[in-house]
Amino acid sequence: MDASAETIPEALLGWYDAHHRSLPWRSPPGALPPEPYRVWLSEVMLQQTTTAAVAPYFAKFTNRWPTVEALAAADEAEVMAAWAGLGYYARARNLIACARAVAARGGEFPRSEAELRQLPGLGAYTAAAIAAIAFGERAAVVDANVERVISRLYVIATPLPQARVSIRAAVEKLTPQNRPGDFAQAMMDLGATVCTSRAPRCLPCPLKQHCAGRKLGPEQFPVKAPKAAKPQRQGRTYWIERHGQVWLVQRAGRGMLGGMRALPDDGWSARTDGSGARPLAGEWTPAGSVRHDFTHFDLDLQLMVYSGGDFTTLPGDSGEWWDIGRLAEAGLPTLFAKAARLALAGSDREKS
Repeated sequence: MDASAETIPEALLGWYDAHHRSLPWRSPPGALPPEPYRVWLSEVMLQQTTTAAVAPYFAKFTNRWPTVEALAAADEAEVMAAWAGLGYYARARNLIACARAVAARGGEFPRSEAELRQLPGLGAYTAAAIAAIAFGERAAVVDANVERVISRLYVIATPLPQARVSIRAAVEKLTPQNRPGDFAQAMMDLGATVCTSRAPRCLPCPLKQHCAGRKLGPEQFPVKAPKAAKPQRQGRTYWIERHGQVWLVQRAGRGMLGGMRALPDDGWSARTDGSGARPLAGEWTPAGSVRHDFTHFDLDLQLMVYSGGDFTTLPGDSGEWWDIGRLAEAGLPTLFAKAARLALAGSDREKS
């Protein structure tokens, strides 16, 4: 590396002291680190999610469950419902498992990156972030923002994800012994506010004198391999209503949207043809469709409204009747919330 491993951290930390983002899970630069629980919770929520989307969820969780012990003791269905809308629901299941593992340790998070990796759901990034930010341990914290900054700084032309080995090596060399948590957050802030994906603001960048990518055109870095076209799936979901209530089911604990309350469906998450059996015999009316983009496929979900009127064959242990006026409290995943809005928009209740 042609840039000094001392000059870059010094310049970046100086910039961070003056231009850091104020976020509810952070401590100001140079202050005592935030509680490990708050760091862990925010980092799990921030995976593949923006700070703007996470902020209200973070406030809701910390108000309702202010400690890791409180979260560990919470009802799993309530936690999953509180997470609804944030997406990537495996994170919520891992959140509960990790909280219970930490509570079993007396409520204390381990301090080292290696020990943190042993907790449920903690990968390399999250473990490094907690170690650096909460405990001041020297750890290389690499998220998408950091990948972008480093690949431009050193003109790493290898496409992602193969480039991550070189990127991590660069971050490990740059991370200072002093203030490693602030350094990690400074890198994130630089990528989020200055070294952005499009139209990066090179002029105010504190690292512009060291950046090899600035002269070549920074927007071409990081190099990304071409994306494969996502497969298309078809499915159906079913609206079963009576006396101001709608029938909801709880999805299996594992798999797509596991453990969440939802409208019944035809098993689209396990197949691609949308040919599963309907939950009730009788008359069904098509009521439009909703589209949802998942990470690995796109889904067109047709809404079917039950008009048969015979509810006697619904197995009582497979779901529950939920007041439509309280549907927002059910914590439906975004996909099924879209379908519910479509059903309500087509009803007489919405037309009146």
